[in-house]
Formats: sequence, structure tokens, C-alpha cells
Amino acid sequence: MSATILLFGFVVFIYSVVIHEVSHGFAAQALGDDTARLMGRLSLNPIKHIDIFGSVILPLFLWVAGSPFLFGYAKPVPYDPRNLRDQKYGPIKVALAGPASNLSVAVVFGLMLRFFPDALPATIIPQLFALIVAINLVLAIFNLFPIPPLDGHWVLMTLLPARYHAFKSFLYRYSIFIFLIFLILIYPIVFPVVPWLFHLITGLNF
Repeated sequence: MSATILLFGFVVFIYSVVIHEVSHGFAAQALGDDTARLMGRLSLNPIKHIDIFGSVILPLFLWVAGSPFLFGYAKPVPYDPRNLRDQKYGPIKVALAGPASNLSVAVVFGLMLRFFPDALPATIIPQLFALIVAINLVLAIFNLFPIPPLDGHWVLMTLLPARYHAFKSFLYRYSIFIFLIFLILIYPIVFPVVPWLFHLITGLNF
């Protein structure tokens, strides 16, 4: 892999994570909570969102190590669920806004590859677009899993009846261990859904 593609992929990853987080903030604002705006976090400036380890060191290490998938995170955009107009499903809407933003980016660039290939210069541009699609699909699928601290866990926690309080407490108490098990054992098994979606959207092989 050329240095240009490597650098481009890293920049795309950073901005895809930023878009993901900012989308949480905009969703919360649309539902009545201005916390993210008041704290200056509704910005695409990566400096406001980057976590040095989670956004830079960890994904760069995984990339250089040849990991089949990237993982990383930014500083979560804060919001106060008590301010949401939709108290029942508001947290789900805020949580899903992040993966939805990544999926939207993947679809836009993927459909350009699929339906307008002649409009793209015959250089590395199609390869760069494909990288945008792949990275955003990985982020979207990865964050949908119902394991803390991933976005999908808010869906699970919101929909589970109150009688499952002990199970919720268990997930939070042992979240780091459950997450590591998921990262090492489970995610590699479900990762093939990413190439499948990539082909579905772009018509190309992953």
C-alpha cells in the first residue's frame, strides 16, 4: 500500500469518526438538548474531538499491523438525555445518528463509484473513494453492536424492560472484558458483512 493511500485512509478515518460524533450532537440538538452546541462540539474541526490514543495511536497501530479492520474512537460528544423531548426513544435516535452518518457517507461515495465511474478521473480517485466507503462501513457496522461503549448498546438498554436491571448492571460492570471478547472473537466472525455491503453498494469487490 502506497504512502499516499495510507495517509489518505488515516485522514478519512479521522474525519469519519468526527462526522460520527458530531451527528450525535446534531441529533441531540434536534431533540431539544443544546449541550454539544454550548460546549463547542458541533464542529468538524478534528482538534475538538480527537482523543490522542483512541483517534490516532490505536487506529494507526492497527493499520500498520495489517489488522483486517480499524477500531478507534473520538471524545464522545456530550448530551443530557433529560433534555430530550422524546424521553422514551430519544437516546436511541441520538445513538443511531452516528452509524447512520457513516452509512450515508458510504452510500454517497459508493453510488458514485457504481453509477458514475466515467466521471471519475482514471487515476487513484476511484481507489480513494472505495477507501472512504470501506472505512465508513466498518465504523457503521462496528458501532451498531449492543456492547458498551458502542452506540448499539443504547438501543439495547432503552428497549430492555426494567426487570432486566441486573443484566444491564452486569454489562456495564464488565463492559471492558465483554468488549475485548467481542473485539477478538466475535467481530472477526461478522466482519464479512462489510465486504458484502461494499459490493452491494459499489458493485465492486472489497
